[in-house]
Amino acid sequence: MKAKLIGPFICLIAIIGCIGEYFQLELPTVRFPFNLAREVNFLNPWFGWFCMFLLFVFGGLMTAKFNSGLRFTPMTIRRIERFKSIRRGYLSLWIVIVLGAFASLDHLIVGNEALLVKYNGKNYFPALTRDSEKGEIFGLEGDEGQAPADYRKLKKQAEIDKDLSVIMPLIGYAPTGDTVPAISKPLNSESGIVMKSGKPFSGLASKLYDINKPERKHLRFRYRNGIKDGPADGWDEEGARVYGAKYVEGKLVSGSESWNGAGNQKDFMAKKSSTVREVHYAPSPPSYEKDQRHFLGTNSRGYDVVAYLFGGLQVNFKAAIVYIPLVYILGVSIGLLMGFFAGWFDIILQRIIEILSNIPFLFVVMIASTAVPEKLKESAGLWMILFILLLFGWMGMTYLMRTSALKEKQRDYIAASRVIGASTPRILFRHLLPNSIAIVITLVPFSVSSLILSLTSLDYLGFGLPAKYATWGQLLRDGLENLAAPWLVTSAFMVLVGLLILITFIGEAVREAFDPKKFSYYR
Repeated sequence: MKAKLIGPFICLIAIIGCIGEYFQLELPTVRFPFNLAREVNFLNPWFGWFCMFLLFVFGGLMTAKFNSGLRFTPMTIRRIERFKSIRRGYLSLWIVIVLGAFASLDHLIVGNEALLVKYNGKNYFPALTRDSEKGEIFGLEGDEGQAPADYRKLKKQAEIDKDLSVIMPLIGYAPTGDTVPAISKPLNSESGIVMKSGKPFSGLASKLYDINKPERKHLRFRYRNGIKDGPADGWDEEGARVYGAKYVEGKLVSGSESWNGAGNQKDFMAKKSSTVREVHYAPSPPSYEKDQRHFLGTNSRGYDVVAYLFGGLQVNFKAAIVYIPLVYILGVSIGLLMGFFAGWFDIILQRIIEILSNIPFLFVVMIASTAVPEKLKESAGLWMILFILLLFGWMGMTYLMRTSALKEKQRDYIAASRVIGASTPRILFRHLLPNSIAIVITLVPFSVSSLILSLTSLDYLGFGLPAKYATWGQLLRDGLENLAAPWLVTSAFMVLVGLLILITFIGEAVREAFDPKKFSYYR
């Protein structure tokens, strides 16, 4: 009964995607083919509509199949039950499905645009519309009013403005392009001694004009064992250094002060600023303060690591959704043809596969990465990498399908099909393929893990996706280049290994459940 709902659900997704594009709505996930058509120069604007049409047709065919009385064979049912009995693999499958559903929510979960802004009785949905609202719409003035609205700032303003209400995504930062230059953490002062975590603080600490913009420092001091000891600096509100001094054991060294700012030094020192805070520039450590929540810190570009990991998860799922069907259609079809026709056709294709197999994959990627213009790489980087992976990824399964086809074509049911006049495509795809499907199914999880590893490796080496994509490989490289920020490499390693372990558990369970040595006859 649940399987019958898959077809209508796919049709519904296609309809929602078309409605969203017609009304220029930025709906999660279903906007993907339309955005791709707008980003990649050589794609026709109708590409998105064509994808939605294909999706609707596919959903309709699935619905018709199930409504026509399609039933799984007893052997297939027993294999599915066997898979469910392997709890580790079955639970891993559900976890991956939940992760996929979570990633499909897209900018409703992770993003820097508000889901809902209510201002002066009017409702705005910035995250769901294609237009960019200016700050003046929500009462901001000056340069902030003419620039796109900063919804995180509006969220803070809503705490004191009763006419303003802002609902942000769960993580209020975009995966990329949303830089946080620095974060700050408060320091305690006990009897004139600056403390951190119950111990006297040593290092640089600053007074800030605005704690929400830690890069705008007022005064900065060097502390040793909780007291000022070393050079001190001061900056005006425009960011120009105007003050300098030196402290020794908490006392100002006579004659060490210097001043070159407008006005007088006394007024500058008396300016309103925050208490002493420790400022961390990107990559910043984890922070849990209300206005600066970065649960896994920021990377070297200032991107929130949690949002970046989410973006990497989305890239992996998108790549798998596009790559796996294409590589299996190509590999399975060629393998079936090789095994069924054999002879010279088989020999020629084997020689072609041997030639392609000996081409160094990494060199091809390096050449493509350097030869493709930067503008084209920015717009079609993911698809270029997937095309190269597809070019080399289909060959491994052809031998398995070829072997299966050579064995199955000698069976009596193939001979019977020929006798009754079945065409070659019908024999291949209605008789041979269904009886070889176990091989295909058992390979899928391992192909997904291989794809994720390939993308991560290429990004780590610097020949993968452009910087506009959030990828775990880039985060790993970032972490190894900044060993003083262990949260980077640790978080990237944990999510990568965790996802690969889940997929491996699924693959092992599928392989055991579809083992041809099991359920090959009824006991």
